[in-house]
Amino acid sequence: MAERLLPRRTLLRLAASTGLGLPALSLLGGCRAEAAELLAVRGELPAGWARRLPSPWRLRQLDDPAAVRAALLPPAAGSAASARPRTDGSPPALIQLGDGWATSLPRPSLQPIGTPALLARLAPLAAPVQRLFAPEGSPALAWPWSLSPWVLVLRDRPDLAARAADGWDLLLDPSLAGRVVLPSSPRVTIALVEGDLTRLRRLRAHALASDDRDGLRLLLSGPAQAAVVPRQRVVPLLRSDPRLQVVLPAEGGPLTWNLLLRPTGDGPAPPIDWLAEILEPPLLPRLLAAGWVPPLPRPLLQQALKGFPAAMAAILLPPAVVQERWRDLPPLPAQERLALQHLWDEAAPPPG
Repeated sequence: MAERLLPRRTLLRLAASTGLGLPALSLLGGCRAEAAELLAVRGELPAGWARRLPSPWRLRQLDDPAAVRAALLPPAAGSAASARPRTDGSPPALIQLGDGWATSLPRPSLQPIGTPALLARLAPLAAPVQRLFAPEGSPALAWPWSLSPWVLVLRDRPDLAARAADGWDLLLDPSLAGRVVLPSSPRVTIALVEGDLTRLRRLRAHALASDDRDGLRLLLSGPAQAAVVPRQRVVPLLRSDPRLQVVLPAEGGPLTWNLLLRPTGDGPAPPIDWLAEILEPPLLPRLLAAGWVPPLPRPLLQQALKGFPAAMAAILLPPAVVQERWRDLPPLPAQERLALQHLWDEAAPPPG
């Protein structure tokens, strides 16, 4: 006759009376470690790296950063309760977001990323974003695993590509009127012209759309001939589409970061070995070829890029003088936000 299984309550009493405790009970019950979730924006985590995520971690992807933010915070975002992780189910143990979205999270909703040895391997330019732009001495809340300057992508315009020294002013060329896709963020667009009202007004008058997430589609199969997008999104296309030319302006420009963050809670520590894989071969060259560039010291990136075509290497690692001109976009005080909004409104094209 088959053996009868003891009810779980009986097992608990037995464990307590015999001194076995919960660890032994877990062995008796054959329990497995609870899965830890990494929540990411679809397409914003390299597939080759995601596949190596160790057990018991699992990846869940959502369609946009707003959905990731909503999955972390309570529904009443902006209230005092929004500083706490969600309680309707287990919160993710790690989340992936860009720096703009990450800095919009209430700081109490995050805990230190807990990877000091890994952070120490990064170049100094990553230090401010590790703290989410808080003052020096603040805890590191983010693992900034990839950085991407905004670049100008041209389609079938070798005449403009030959004038790359003109930088962002190429966007103001009369032939591009109505054929430019600008970033979705007004702040990024303002940064392209360094806040100059006259140039901003002309730039906005040239815009076909302001949609960096869909900008490449408009460029590849629509009426656009120029688009401003993060570098990572265009690099995978360069080998397959000879119509495209990338201009990385020598005067610098705005910079965006891809981050991993650890929500407040009792979830497991980040998988350190997995995080470290992107900093060295064999994974590092594969990520570079796909446009993902970790903020490693320059000599290490130069070594990793050996064997890459010179033109591609120059896009992934431009001269140091250009890199030094890239600009982070940290959160702004309310007064500065109002000033930028006023500038943006003043530069709006006339109706009709």
